[in-house]
Amino acid sequence: MLPVIYSDEFLDHKTGKYHPEKPERLIAIANALKASAFAEKIIWRSPTPVSEKPSLLALLATVHTPAYIQKVREIATTGGGYLDGDTPVSPRSYDVALLAVSAWLDGVDIVQASANPAFVLARPPGHHAESNAGMGFCLFSNAAIAAIYALQQPGINRVAILDWDVHHGNGTQAIVETYSQIAYCSLHQYPCYPGTGRASERGFHNNILNLPVPPGSDISVYEPLFTKNVVPFLSNFQPDLLIISAGYDANATDPLASINLQPEDYSLFIDHCLCITRKVLFGLEGGYDLLSLSESVIATIKRCLF
Repeated sequence: MLPVIYSDEFLDHKTGKYHPEKPERLIAIANALKASAFAEKIIWRSPTPVSEKPSLLALLATVHTPAYIQKVREIATTGGGYLDGDTPVSPRSYDVALLAVSAWLDGVDIVQASANPAFVLARPPGHHAESNAGMGFCLFSNAAIAAIYALQQPGINRVAILDWDVHHGNGTQAIVETYSQIAYCSLHQYPCYPGTGRASERGFHNNILNLPVPPGSDISVYEPLFTKNVVPFLSNFQPDLLIISAGYDANATDPLASINLQPEDYSLFIDHCLCITRKVLFGLEGGYDLLSLSESVIATIKRCLF
């Protein structure tokens, strides 16, 4: 059995008819999971309402500046607007983004209690959100917040974040690189948005590993990187929890990048991750071709189940 944390409220973050980060992404994934051969093995969980998590706002304020949090709230409550040219805020976006954070925190609790994987099917995504600015479709830094929250839980002393979204998680890295108890590893197309993630960036505690890959790369490039770089780095860190920023925009059919992965390739990623630990929390980031996105999530969850 594998828990999937989801709410229809995540569809209420409205980005506009032609924006790639649209509610239909979650609809496509949820429909594919419900139609899958392993549908009976999925436990659908609703995220804890934000009102029942009184510590959430305080935790959020340890990651994002109060001025930035207030900015997102004000844009939403005054009818919506933009944080930058790519990052819209609709009237319900602030509340939905808080619920997404809650879902990621629930995921930490579920994985810690079960010692088995869980998947957070939420939006908006988060890995580009910096402490004082949202960008790249992202409002709050879900993975970083979840990692910092995890360190406050009994039995979790080290947390690793693996980000295989095709774009570098500049926000996640900037937030966690000062934490000696958090390691961050990213595989991403370079050059590509947002232009960060050079291999020379190592963090304050040698806790950052960036693995830029050139446009046109496929699984023949990724597989040795996992074997020779990702797995040794994460295994040596000995994480008590592994958080995956699970973006699926490295697929060949994705419109926003130029990497040539196939949905079934993510099964190989999962094999490597589960060799490090069974305590893996997956959280959705990018992925904008609905078919390959859905197929990739199917491949991810299927590999965790069988």
